[in-house]
Amino acid sequence: MRIALTGSSGKLGSVVARQLRELGHDVVGLDVVGQRGDGFVRVELTDYGQVADALAGVDRSPRFDAVVHLGAIPAPGILPDAATFHNNMTSTFNVFWAAVRTGIRRIVYASSETVLGLPFDVPPPYIPVDEEYAPRPESVYSIVKTLEEQLARELVRWHPDLSITALRFSNVMWPEDYAEFPTFDADATLRKWNLWGYIDARDGSQAVERALEVAPPGFDNFIIAAADTVMSRRNAELVAEVFPQTPVHGDLGEHDTMLSIHKARRLLGFDPQHTWRTEA
Repeated sequence: MRIALTGSSGKLGSVVARQLRELGHDVVGLDVVGQRGDGFVRVELTDYGQVADALAGVDRSPRFDAVVHLGAIPAPGILPDAATFHNNMTSTFNVFWAAVRTGIRRIVYASSETVLGLPFDVPPPYIPVDEEYAPRPESVYSIVKTLEEQLARELVRWHPDLSITALRFSNVMWPEDYAEFPTFDADATLRKWNLWGYIDARDGSQAVERALEVAPPGFDNFIIAAADTVMSRRNAELVAEVFPQTPVHGDLGEHDTMLSIHKARRLLGFDPQHTWRTEA
Protein backbone atom coordinates (compact mmCIF):
# COMPACT_ATOMS: atom_id res chain seq x y z
CA MET A 1 0.00 0.00 0.00
CA ARG A 2 0.93 3.66 -0.31
CA ILE A 3 0.45 4.94 3.24
CA ALA A 4 0.42 8.43 4.76
CA LEU A 5 1.81 8.20 8.31
CA THR A 6 1.29 11.15 10.65
CA GLY A 7 3.57 11.39 13.68
CA SER A 8 6.29 9.54 11.78
CA SER A 9 9.07 10.94 13.98
CA GLY A 10 7.47 9.86 17.28
CA LYS A 11 8.34 6.99 19.60
CA LEU A 12 5.81 4.68 17.98
CA GLY A 13 5.65 6.36 14.58
CA SER A 14 9.34 5.97 13.83
CA VAL A 15 9.11 2.22 14.42
CA VAL A 16 5.89 1.93 12.42
CA ALA A 17 7.53 3.74 9.49
CA ARG A 18 10.52 1.41 9.53
CA GLN A 19 8.56 -1.81 9.85
CA LEU A 20 5.91 -0.94 7.25
CA ARG A 21 8.68 -0.10 4.79
CA GLU A 22 10.40 -3.39 5.57
CA LEU A 23 7.13 -5.12 4.63
CA GLY A 24 7.23 -3.40 1.24
CA HIS A 25 4.77 -0.56 1.79
CA ASP A 26 5.43 2.92 0.40
CA VAL A 27 5.27 5.12 3.50
CA VAL A 28 5.28 8.92 3.50
CA GLY A 29 5.75 10.52 6.89
CA LEU A 30 3.71 13.64 7.70
CA ASP A 31 5.03 15.46 10.76
CA VAL A 32 6.35 18.79 12.00
CA VAL A 33 9.72 17.17 12.78
CA GLY A 34 11.82 15.27 10.30
CA GLN A 35 14.42 15.42 7.55
CA ARG A 36 13.67 16.54 4.03
CA GLY A 37 13.89 13.77 1.49
CA ASP A 38 12.03 10.84 0.06
CA GLY A 39 9.37 9.63 2.41
CA PHE A 40 8.83 12.77 4.50
CA VAL A 41 6.71 15.91 4.15
CA ARG A 42 6.64 18.62 6.82
CA VAL A 43 2.98 19.19 7.71
CA GLU A 44 1.28 21.11 10.50
CA LEU A 45 -1.64 18.83 11.32
CA THR A 46 -3.70 21.61 12.92
CA ASP A 47 -3.79 23.39 9.53
CA TYR A 48 -6.54 21.74 7.47
CA GLY A 49 -5.25 23.18 4.22
CA GLN A 50 -1.84 21.60 4.72
CA VAL A 51 -3.33 18.25 5.69
CA ALA A 52 -5.76 18.16 2.76
CA ASP A 53 -3.06 19.20 0.32
CA ALA A 54 -0.61 16.58 1.63
CA LEU A 55 -3.17 13.77 1.46
CA ALA A 56 -4.12 14.82 -2.07
CA GLY A 57 -0.49 14.28 -3.10
CA VAL A 58 2.55 16.52 -2.77
CA ASP A 59 4.38 17.43 -5.98
CA ARG A 60 1.97 15.38 -8.13
CA SER A 61 2.71 12.20 -6.21
CA PRO A 62 0.42 9.14 -6.47
CA ARG A 63 -2.71 8.89 -4.32
CA PHE A 64 -2.65 7.22 -0.92
CA ASP A 65 -4.37 3.92 -0.20
CA ALA A 66 -4.50 4.43 3.57
CA VAL A 67 -3.74 6.81 6.43
CA VAL A 68 -2.10 5.84 9.72
CA HIS A 69 -2.69 8.71 12.13
CA LEU A 70 -0.32 8.72 15.12
CA GLY A 71 0.50 12.44 15.28
CA ALA A 72 -0.56 14.05 18.57
CA ILE A 73 0.51 15.46 21.90
CA PRO A 74 1.15 11.94 23.23
CA ALA A 75 0.01 12.14 26.85
CA PRO A 76 -1.70 14.33 29.44
CA GLY A 77 0.35 16.84 31.37
CA ILE A 78 2.78 17.79 28.59
CA LEU A 79 0.92 20.98 27.61
CA PRO A 80 -1.89 22.90 29.29
CA ASP A 81 -5.23 21.12 28.93
CA ALA A 82 -6.70 23.56 26.41
CA ALA A 83 -3.60 23.29 24.22
CA THR A 84 -3.77 19.50 24.31
CA PHE A 85 -7.45 19.57 23.36
CA HIS A 86 -7.07 22.05 20.51
CA ASN A 87 -4.02 20.33 19.05
CA ASN A 88 -5.22 16.74 19.22
CA MET A 89 -8.89 17.21 18.40
CA THR A 90 -8.18 19.57 15.51
CA SER A 91 -5.44 17.35 14.11
CA THR A 92 -7.61 14.24 14.15
CA PHE A 93 -10.60 15.99 12.62
CA ASN A 94 -8.37 17.41 9.88
CA VAL A 95 -6.82 14.04 9.09
CA PHE A 96 -10.13 12.14 9.09
CA TRP A 97 -11.98 14.80 7.12
CA ALA A 98 -9.24 15.28 4.54
CA ALA A 99 -8.87 11.53 4.09
CA VAL A 100 -12.59 11.15 3.42
CA ARG A 101 -12.63 14.15 1.06
CA THR A 102 -9.67 12.82 -0.94
CA GLY A 103 -11.20 9.37 -1.37
CA ILE A 104 -9.09 7.43 1.14
CA ARG A 105 -11.18 4.67 2.64
CA ARG A 106 -8.80 3.01 5.13
CA ILE A 107 -7.73 4.79 8.33
CA VAL A 108 -5.87 3.29 11.29
CA TYR A 109 -5.17 5.60 14.18
CA ALA A 110 -3.89 5.82 17.74
CA SER A 111 -6.61 5.90 20.34
CA SER A 112 -5.44 5.25 23.89
CA GLU A 113 -5.68 2.99 26.89
CA THR A 114 -6.63 6.12 28.84
CA VAL A 115 -10.24 5.79 27.69
CA LEU A 116 -10.48 2.72 29.95
CA GLY A 117 -10.39 4.94 33.06
CA LEU A 118 -6.68 5.60 33.63
CA PRO A 119 -5.13 6.36 36.08
CA PHE A 120 -7.68 4.10 37.83
CA ASP A 121 -7.99 6.29 40.91
CA VAL A 122 -11.56 5.07 40.50
CA PRO A 123 -11.09 1.29 40.20
CA PRO A 124 -12.03 -0.33 36.89
CA PRO A 125 -15.38 -2.14 36.74
CA TYR A 126 -13.56 -5.49 36.51
CA ILE A 127 -10.16 -6.98 35.75
CA PRO A 128 -8.88 -7.70 33.13
CA VAL A 129 -10.36 -4.64 31.44
CA ASP A 130 -11.60 -4.93 27.87
CA GLU A 131 -13.49 -3.01 25.19
CA GLU A 132 -16.95 -3.95 26.45
CA TYR A 133 -17.60 -1.04 28.81
CA ALA A 134 -18.14 2.60 27.86
CA PRO A 135 -15.18 5.01 27.89
CA ARG A 136 -14.35 6.56 31.26
CA PRO A 137 -12.06 9.51 30.44
CA GLU A 138 -10.32 11.02 33.47
CA SER A 139 -8.18 13.65 31.70
CA VAL A 140 -8.63 16.17 28.90
CA TYR A 141 -6.27 14.06 26.80
CA SER A 142 -8.58 11.09 27.31
CA ILE A 143 -11.69 13.17 26.60
CA VAL A 144 -10.20 13.92 23.19
CA LYS A 145 -9.54 10.22 22.57
CA THR A 146 -13.15 9.47 23.49
CA LEU A 147 -14.44 12.17 21.14
CA GLU A 148 -12.19 10.91 18.34
CA GLU A 149 -13.76 7.47 18.61
CA GLN A 150 -17.23 9.00 18.41
CA LEU A 151 -16.18 11.07 15.40
CA ALA A 152 -15.00 7.89 13.69
CA ARG A 153 -18.32 6.16 14.41
CA GLU A 154 -20.26 8.97 12.79
CA LEU A 155 -18.02 9.15 9.73
CA VAL A 156 -18.37 5.45 8.96
CA ARG A 157 -22.15 5.83 9.39
CA TRP A 158 -22.06 8.52 6.71
CA HIS A 159 -19.69 6.50 4.51
CA PRO A 160 -20.44 2.75 4.72
CA ASP A 161 -17.37 1.90 2.61
CA LEU A 162 -15.02 3.65 5.06
CA SER A 163 -12.87 1.64 7.49
CA ILE A 164 -11.57 3.34 10.65
CA THR A 165 -9.72 1.32 13.29
CA ALA A 166 -8.91 2.80 16.70
CA LEU A 167 -5.94 1.13 18.39
CA ARG A 168 -6.00 1.79 22.12
CA PHE A 169 -2.26 1.59 22.65
CA SER A 170 -0.81 0.94 26.07
CA ASN A 171 2.35 2.73 27.30
CA VAL A 172 4.77 2.49 24.36
CA MET A 173 8.24 1.16 25.17
CA TRP A 174 11.53 0.68 23.36
CA PRO A 175 13.93 -2.13 24.43
CA GLU A 176 16.19 0.38 26.20
CA ASP A 177 13.28 1.26 28.50
CA TYR A 178 13.17 -2.24 29.95
CA ALA A 179 16.12 -1.77 32.30
CA GLU A 180 13.85 0.25 34.60
CA PHE A 181 11.14 -2.39 34.90
CA PRO A 182 12.61 -4.35 37.85
CA THR A 183 12.41 -1.20 39.97
CA PHE A 184 8.61 -1.27 39.78
CA ASP A 185 8.32 -4.35 42.01
CA ALA A 186 9.07 -2.46 45.22
CA ASP A 187 5.80 -0.51 45.05
CA ALA A 188 2.77 -2.02 43.36
CA THR A 189 1.11 1.40 43.11
CA LEU A 190 3.84 2.88 40.89
CA ARG A 191 2.32 1.34 37.79
CA LYS A 192 -1.24 0.66 38.91
CA TRP A 193 -2.31 3.64 36.76
CA ASN A 194 -2.56 1.39 33.68
CA LEU A 195 -2.90 -2.00 35.38
CA TRP A 196 0.83 -2.59 34.98
CA GLY A 197 0.61 -2.63 31.18
CA TYR A 198 2.90 -1.68 28.29
CA ILE A 199 3.39 -2.29 24.57
CA ASP A 200 6.68 -2.81 22.77
CA ALA A 201 6.76 -0.36 19.84
CA ARG A 202 7.55 -3.23 17.48
CA ASP A 203 4.37 -5.01 18.51
CA GLY A 204 2.46 -1.75 18.28
CA SER A 205 3.64 -1.57 14.68
CA GLN A 206 2.46 -5.13 14.13
CA ALA A 207 -1.03 -4.10 15.29
CA VAL A 208 -1.04 -1.22 12.79
CA GLU A 209 -0.02 -3.57 9.98
CA ARG A 210 -2.68 -6.13 10.90
CA ALA A 211 -5.40 -3.45 10.99
CA LEU A 212 -4.33 -2.13 7.59
CA GLU A 213 -4.54 -5.63 6.18
CA VAL A 214 -7.72 -7.06 7.66
CA ALA A 215 -10.02 -4.38 9.14
CA PRO A 216 -13.35 -4.37 7.28
CA PRO A 217 -15.48 -1.30 6.50
CA GLY A 218 -16.94 0.27 9.62
CA PHE A 219 -15.46 1.30 12.97
CA ASP A 220 -13.93 -0.80 15.71
CA ASN A 221 -11.56 -0.29 18.63
CA PHE A 222 -8.93 -2.60 20.09
CA ILE A 223 -6.76 -2.62 23.20
CA ILE A 224 -3.15 -3.09 22.09
CA ALA A 225 -0.80 -4.24 24.86
CA ALA A 226 2.02 -6.67 25.46
CA ALA A 227 1.02 -10.18 26.50
CA ASP A 228 2.45 -9.66 29.99
CA THR A 229 2.72 -6.99 32.68
CA VAL A 230 5.69 -4.80 33.65
CA MET A 231 5.95 -6.63 37.00
CA SER A 232 7.80 -9.67 38.31
CA ARG A 233 5.20 -9.95 41.08
CA ARG A 234 2.25 -12.24 40.43
CA ASN A 235 -1.05 -10.79 39.20
CA ALA A 236 -3.11 -12.18 42.07
CA GLU A 237 -0.80 -10.47 44.57
CA LEU A 238 -0.97 -7.13 42.74
CA VAL A 239 -4.75 -7.11 42.45
CA ALA A 240 -5.26 -8.18 46.07
CA GLU A 241 -3.05 -5.32 47.27
CA VAL A 242 -4.22 -2.49 45.00
CA PHE A 243 -7.74 -3.38 43.82
CA PRO A 244 -9.07 -5.77 46.49
CA GLN A 245 -12.76 -4.96 45.86
CA THR A 246 -12.64 -5.16 42.05
CA PRO A 247 -14.29 -8.21 40.46
CA VAL A 248 -11.93 -10.53 38.61
CA HIS A 249 -13.22 -12.13 35.43
CA GLY A 250 -11.59 -15.47 34.74
CA ASP A 251 -8.01 -16.59 35.36
CA LEU A 252 -5.51 -13.73 35.61
CA GLY A 253 -2.56 -15.99 34.96
CA GLU A 254 0.79 -15.40 36.63
CA HIS A 255 1.92 -12.39 34.60
CA ASP A 256 -0.69 -12.13 31.82
CA THR A 257 -1.67 -8.65 30.73
CA MET A 258 -4.62 -7.20 32.60
CA LEU A 259 -5.40 -5.05 29.55
CA SER A 260 -7.23 -7.73 27.60
CA ILE A 261 -5.95 -8.29 24.07
CA HIS A 262 -8.32 -11.15 23.28
CA LYS A 263 -10.36 -9.06 20.84
CA ALA A 264 -7.27 -7.88 18.95
CA ARG A 265 -5.97 -11.44 18.79
CA ARG A 266 -9.30 -12.75 17.50
CA LEU A 267 -10.23 -10.11 14.95
CA LEU A 268 -6.91 -8.63 13.85
CA GLY A 269 -4.62 -11.60 14.29
CA PHE A 270 -2.52 -9.50 16.67
CA ASP A 271 0.19 -11.63 18.27
CA PRO A 272 2.72 -9.71 20.41
CA GLN A 273 6.22 -11.13 20.10
CA HIS A 274 8.27 -8.99 22.48
CA THR A 275 8.55 -9.03 26.27
CA TRP A 276 10.83 -7.25 28.69
CA ARG A 277 11.44 -10.56 30.47
CA THR A 278 13.73 -11.77 27.68
CA GLU A 279 14.91 -8.46 26.24
CA ALA A 280 15.75 -6.37 29.32
